[in-house]
Amino acid sequence: MTSKDKAAARYEIDAKRAGVDPSSKDALPRSREFIRLDSTYYVGWMFEGMYKYDRSADYLGYKNAAVPLQKAFDLMEKDYDKTFRSIFNNVNTLIANFNRYQDLYVIFSALKFCYDNIEMPDKSMQLIQRIEAYRFKNDIGFELCYQRSWLFHRNRFFTSKDHSFLKNSVEENERMAFQWCYNGLAFINRYRNDNDAIWGQAQSEERKMTLYHNLALLHCYNKNYDSSEYYYQRLVEGGRVSWNNFGGMQSEIGNFAIAQQYFSEDKDKSFERFLREPYYYLPELYVYAGRTKDAIKMCNDIIAASGSTPGFGWYNIALARSYMYDAQLDSAEAALTKAANFKELHIGTTLTQSQYDLTINLLKVQLFDKKIDQEKFLNRGWWYSPTSLYNIASYKAQKASAEYVVVNELSYNPERNRLLYDLFCAEATTSFDEAWYLMKDFSTKFFIEKYANYQQTDKRVNIQRYFKLFTAKFKWVKGDEKQALQNFENLDKTSFVDTANEKLFIARLYEGLIRGYDDNGDKDKFDNYNNALFEVYPQLIPYMNIKTPVKLTISGVNDAVTREVTAEIKDCNIYTGKQLCPAASIVFNKKGNAYEAIINVRSATGRPVIINQRLIFKKAPGAGKEIALRMFGKGGAAMYDPEPPVVNSKPASGRSAR
Repeated sequence: MTSKDKAAARYEIDAKRAGVDPSSKDALPRSREFIRLDSTYYVGWMFEGMYKYDRSADYLGYKNAAVPLQKAFDLMEKDYDKTFRSIFNNVNTLIANFNRYQDLYVIFSALKFCYDNIEMPDKSMQLIQRIEAYRFKNDIGFELCYQRSWLFHRNRFFTSKDHSFLKNSVEENERMAFQWCYNGLAFINRYRNDNDAIWGQAQSEERKMTLYHNLALLHCYNKNYDSSEYYYQRLVEGGRVSWNNFGGMQSEIGNFAIAQQYFSEDKDKSFERFLREPYYYLPELYVYAGRTKDAIKMCNDIIAASGSTPGFGWYNIALARSYMYDAQLDSAEAALTKAANFKELHIGTTLTQSQYDLTINLLKVQLFDKKIDQEKFLNRGWWYSPTSLYNIASYKAQKASAEYVVVNELSYNPERNRLLYDLFCAEATTSFDEAWYLMKDFSTKFFIEKYANYQQTDKRVNIQRYFKLFTAKFKWVKGDEKQALQNFENLDKTSFVDTANEKLFIARLYEGLIRGYDDNGDKDKFDNYNNALFEVYPQLIPYMNIKTPVKLTISGVNDAVTREVTAEIKDCNIYTGKQLCPAASIVFNKKGNAYEAIINVRSATGRPVIINQRLIFKKAPGAGKEIALRMFGKGGAAMYDPEPPVVNSKPASGRSAR
């Protein structure tokens, strides 16, 4: 093709592209036409790349979109290198070439997004460096310093062995992330007068907001909470705050009510192809508040609305957590399995695949731990039941397998202090309570010292009580029951707690007191705190492995089926209390070939806790156990129709299912 032919072809391409959106359905046939007219012109490849990019929602989609976008970028750079190097020399040059500048921005943004989403940060950094070589006086849209800062923070746990641009520790990478923010602010100030003349006097403050966003995140991660609050307030004033991120910061410092409010601000925003983080973190806060059924509904709603798009795996993890604290262990396991089998993309978030895997396995540890306790609750004579003994041995093997995976993941994770041991971190994907299920089986001396040290060094006033709680719990595990009980009692007297939003903390404190008073035989205090726990978070009681007092009243239909169900209820790890304990009323009705149990339970102070809970069943086996769990707040369908038990031909191997 001669130079004259090429010029004519490009003129025709530029004319035909007018009015055609590169992301529209017409973009693909147009791209083929443009490439046929001149395959050395970037426009055809840009149209193909943007068409594929706009329709991508998985790894393969972004990988395929990156190929034509990279080609478009390379061809554009080859033809317009000199133009871009001089584009800001004067206003007339900028106006004459502004369309090319916009195309460069579109290609850069989409291509970097592709590389970020297929975990190729080296490619993203190379792209930034190539744009940086043009030495634009104003990088509106490109925001190169912000992009560099984000890459350092997003990949902080890697080293230069993994990605050449990184340093060799989390601390060094975080320093670089900070430095690039400060470089960006200096760059804006350096060319402020030139850019004010072109874009208006508001341009510099608008561009600073992007850097403030990163600075707020960085200061929070590095536990500089006053500085983080400062930048978030600047973002609020500028109308650019991410309420989702601000909510994470408030959660980290223990302002749980404010955190819920802020997460809710961003809950209904449209984040196409992105994880909508409020739908992950709000259910966790609801679990803290004992609102497990609200958490379950929220998770199911977002899963139904989003389908199998990025975020589906995270939403199922949140759903599994919500089910677990609602005592619906089978449903929790099903949700965890869905998450483990889903290829998640961590788009537009600092959350990573390593955190995804860690969270799934840590929840598995808790799941199998609870299955062991549930087996003991549902059969108080479990120690001489071959079935129960086999089930418990199987759960212990599966728990050990999950623990092994988590410990190996943590041993190579330089952020384990920040994401797990700190108990609360905006970048973490696990809760303080889940951390306990792992740590309690390891070095108690190490963790007693660690949480004693946190009480001296950590500045978060609202989190200090959690450190004290963990110190007492570890003392109990170590065998120092008397000192642990004294710590629990001091914590109960001195802690100022958000009673609406910290019910999980209150419940764990009461659990410690109940164990202590059960151990020293103080029955009055045992009954008092057992009843208090029932009022605060009844779903936890079946998993305490402590015999629980209940005043049980059975009425209604009395036949062979209901008598068998009643016997099953009484075979659970409960006993007939006489005075200060919850009172349960179960009324059996029969409708055709089905039975209905109406369950009501009041606390010892007369507060209704379980109100007209219905369970419909046709056969007796298992129904009594389900009713016993429903007496303590377990949710679930009204119809009880358990699947036939799976009979294993040999004991569990203990190998991970993943």
